[in-house]
Amino acid sequence: MTRFGHACPHWRMLRLISRISTSVQRQREVHRRDLCIALRCSGSSFKQMAQRPNGETTAVLYRPPPEVRGMCSLDRDAFTQTIVVPALRVPKLVLNKVVKSLKKATIQRPGVPRVVVPEKKKKKKDGGGEEEKEEDDDDLRLVLLEPGLAGSFTEAEAEALRSLGVPQELQYYDLRLTYSNLKTEEVLGAVLPEGQEITSAFSRVGHIAHMNLRDHQMPFKNLIGQVIIDKNPGVSCVVNKTNMIDSTYRNFKMEVLAGEENMMAKVKENGVSYEFDFSRVYWNPRLSTEHMRVVQQVKRGDTVLDVFAGVGPFAVPAARAGATVLANDLNPESHRWLQHNVKINKVASKVRTFNLDGRDFIRGPVRQELPALLKAKASVHVVMNLPALALEFLDAFRGLLDPELCGDANLPTVYCYGFSKDDDPEKDMMEKASESLGFSLEGRCSVQFVRNVAPNKDMMCVRFTIPKEVLFSTEGKQTEPEEEPAPKRQKCEETTD
Repeated sequence: MTRFGHACPHWRMLRLISRISTSVQRQREVHRRDLCIALRCSGSSFKQMAQRPNGETTAVLYRPPPEVRGMCSLDRDAFTQTIVVPALRVPKLVLNKVVKSLKKATIQRPGVPRVVVPEKKKKKKDGGGEEEKEEDDDDLRLVLLEPGLAGSFTEAEAEALRSLGVPQELQYYDLRLTYSNLKTEEVLGAVLPEGQEITSAFSRVGHIAHMNLRDHQMPFKNLIGQVIIDKNPGVSCVVNKTNMIDSTYRNFKMEVLAGEENMMAKVKENGVSYEFDFSRVYWNPRLSTEHMRVVQQVKRGDTVLDVFAGVGPFAVPAARAGATVLANDLNPESHRWLQHNVKINKVASKVRTFNLDGRDFIRGPVRQELPALLKAKASVHVVMNLPALALEFLDAFRGLLDPELCGDANLPTVYCYGFSKDDDPEKDMMEKASESLGFSLEGRCSVQFVRNVAPNKDMMCVRFTIPKEVLFSTEGKQTEPEEEPAPKRQKCEETTD
């Protein structure tokens, strides 16, 4: 009784191993049978099998085990399979030339070699004895091919094989695929419910991958995060946005899905280094091209007035280009990291930073600096990158300066960002800006598409020179505030190295 009690777990384990072995063997036989049938087909018929009219192939390289479907906790070993792939036997002397000629036909798989050493073939000893000896294949190598393309070589590939004396006789090779050989989309496609959208896209912010998961993906959020870390070198933290961007400080709450809980990011954009706490400031790596586009219009000696500066993606490179910069942000954390980035990029002598509301910044420091700037020959650029609200701040320019200063003023150029869901976003942006200014910009502005942020929602930039009728208007003449703003909002600092 006691002996049986001890033996029972061992028998159960042996039965389990036997079942797994039988399942793997059957799967290999299916792959082997399908491939052998394909290899017996003629060239034309095999080509039809390899590529159907709808673009699908019957020789799928990886079929995920059914037991991984619905997996919520990542088990990497569960994805391991041994499959059969077609291959060509190629002499070592012409191996490099063949691989180069078949570049598009060879297997493309992370961590899988395109060339392998063939298994040693064995023959029975002469005379019919039971001893065996190995057949010499040292001068041959196997070039592994994509199952969907094998047997359908292009004319150029076929000609290259003929000229190199390589027969187009396909062999088959047992290839062991593991989790490390799979692409992100394959792993997630095998795990998530069939027919559901597969999300593998993310924004990279230093070591942080920022995702926006859908509701149906939330049960698998931790697995998705771990897969992203596994498949993307340098990513050690994956976060998911849990709410919309706060329109006041432009940050959002986030949840760590996998990896270390370290939000201190270091990034490099267009040759400029930035450091910040990603959980407390706004940063969008998809705006790097737009940052560069605007900064390239700034010349040495110009002045840049950055109303919603964030951590400095416009302000710092503009200062590096030789401009004088007044940079402002209401978020105390953004202001702190703005100062830090000014210092680490050694442009402190070119940048003054402010921690004010955007409207207060325009009516305060901007109003004080503009009279002298308008008399100079250098250009003045006003950047207003707060797409959700920036257009509403344009009314702060109404009557900002005394009409007596008008003359031949060097009027500032504004780059104001906004969102549009209109069928005609250019017209929509122009009309919104005109309404806020109280003056029509028709024929006096240009509108640039920046990026699509959601279905039927575009980020746009309207560029215009502030009209004299607005800047020196007597109807909207600004008056001095009766009370000083709160200490936080009147904070202005000139950073030093």
